[in-house]
Amino acid sequence: MNFLRLRLGRVAGAWALALASLAGPAQALRPHTVAEGLEHPWAVAFLPQGRFLVTERPGRLRVVQPDGGIGQPLQGVPKVAAGGQGGLLDVVLDREFARNRQLFFCFSEPGQGGNSTALARARLADDESRLQDVRVIFSQKPKVASSLHFGCRIVETPEGLLFLTLGDRFHRMQDAQALDNHHGKVVRLTKDGAPARGNPFAGRAQALPEIWSLGHRNVQGAALGPGDRLWIHEHGPQGGDEINLPQAGRNHGWPVATFGENYGGGRIGAGITQAPGVEPPLHYWVPSIAPSGMAFLSSDRYGPAMKGDLFVGSLKFGYLARLELADGRVAREHRLLSGVGRVRDVRQGPDGLLYLLTDSAQGKLVRVVP
Repeated sequence: MNFLRLRLGRVAGAWALALASLAGPAQALRPHTVAEGLEHPWAVAFLPQGRFLVTERPGRLRVVQPDGGIGQPLQGVPKVAAGGQGGLLDVVLDREFARNRQLFFCFSEPGQGGNSTALARARLADDESRLQDVRVIFSQKPKVASSLHFGCRIVETPEGLLFLTLGDRFHRMQDAQALDNHHGKVVRLTKDGAPARGNPFAGRAQALPEIWSLGHRNVQGAALGPGDRLWIHEHGPQGGDEINLPQAGRNHGWPVATFGENYGGGRIGAGITQAPGVEPPLHYWVPSIAPSGMAFLSSDRYGPAMKGDLFVGSLKFGYLARLELADGRVAREHRLLSGVGRVRDVRQGPDGLLYLLTDSAQGKLVRVVP
């Protein structure tokens, strides 16, 4: 019966996606290439004077000029475990960057036992040639020998705390249900890397105090939504990509409950899509779109109809998904910019426009124009 429920849920999800894709966008959008020739770019942040800070997965951080000129790699980036899905991944500027020139980045950190996701703090030198005062403030535990599922998205809250998403490392998926490790978790930290006050498992025996939520697979999109609430999306296995709203102490199910199945077919665990004590996803995709990057549009640069919508990149199908929200739920979905390439990151720039990174050996920074 549970397996039948999984199949019926999969069919319903596929029909919902098909019907949503029939809805046309509020207006046509066009991709404009700002820069190209980036090697597997993973994240973009916005510097003053219209410049960009871009990570490349092999371990390089570059400044991109408004005219598309790509600078030399910055010095001071720590060694990364580059390979597979690992490398230099997300980067965000401190909310007080204009005053302190501080930034945060996460990467696959090599070490005893293999590697894990790490979060570092640094200062961008005044001449933008290097990172200064680099310090790793958090390391996922335990390290394992894997090149998969690092997660690695960073979100700063208005209170100056940091959310960091941590993948389940693929072969350690059962760890996502245990509180004595960081696999398959969202953690909440201070800017010094300490557990934030008020975290839900602080003081509980055999629970790591950094943990905010559990039961995640591989979160590669995170953003603050309405009311400054954290939204994430995560890769399912074969089917079952999800959008979730992580709340303090909540379990989001992986791998106990999922709309996906094993690669090549076959149910995961009991093959159920819901379970007691598990938060259901806000939205899911069957088949998988391989989501990456996430941004809420707060500007009206594309007209009032798109303001407040959620935008998610698709690695698998190479498009930008626009999700219309109503009462905190996904009401309709549109596929935009089909053929733009494997969308790795989606951000709203200071100019109110959306920017994308396409993930390839000759990746691009793309501005989305009306």
